[in-house]
Amino acid sequence: MTDRGVLVIVSSPSGAGKTTLTRRLLTTHPRLEFSVSHTTRPMRPGEIDGRDYHFIEKDRFEAMVESHEFAEWASVHGNRYGTEMAPVEAALSQGRDMIFDVDWQGGAALSARWPADSLKIFILPPDLETLARRLRQRATDAPEVIERRLQKAIEELEHFNEYQHLIVNDDLERAYTLLEATYLTRRYGVVDRPDVAYPLSDLARLVEETKPAALAHAGRLVSRT
Repeated sequence: MTDRGVLVIVSSPSGAGKTTLTRRLLTTHPRLEFSVSHTTRPMRPGEIDGRDYHFIEKDRFEAMVESHEFAEWASVHGNRYGTEMAPVEAALSQGRDMIFDVDWQGGAALSARWPADSLKIFILPPDLETLARRLRQRATDAPEVIERRLQKAIEELEHFNEYQHLIVNDDLERAYTLLEATYLTRRYGVVDRPDVAYPLSDLARLVEETKPAALAHAGRLVSRT
């Protein structure tokens, strides 16, 4: 039993739909908090600093790396991304669940740092042709960027077997149902439940403490028969 939160790690190749799925899970389950990464890449139209990413300069990012403030960080497509360690540990220690939209490298680093708290889920595309088509339909990226993303996506797929759960996003509704079920099974199965007024670890201790008295009482009842 544990009073800690769940660290939900969702990874996939670019274009497989993990961002759409994780954002929907966040909307449906307010208990979940989105881990906002730091990045050195430019802000895209419609993005908001502090909501989508913490947009920082390269010098600031380097300073955070040197002071060991990141739980994980990586260079992707010439830009740097990192997850600040302190907010994650604070949330987990307070029993709050956090969800991460990260690549396989980030997922490996996070699960290595918090192995008992991690729930690792990998979103698979229906096939490579569908994945390539989705990437090429993105009007915001230049052709050379799309080709780099496709190559990176294939590299990402090499690591799907490092995850506890695999979900094929061939149908968005079906994929979301599986993602939600996977999260809820973990949240309501082996860790503290938000619908129980007391920590389950307290219940476990109470049962353990009263077990000798209960067994002794049962023994007396048996001796009378």
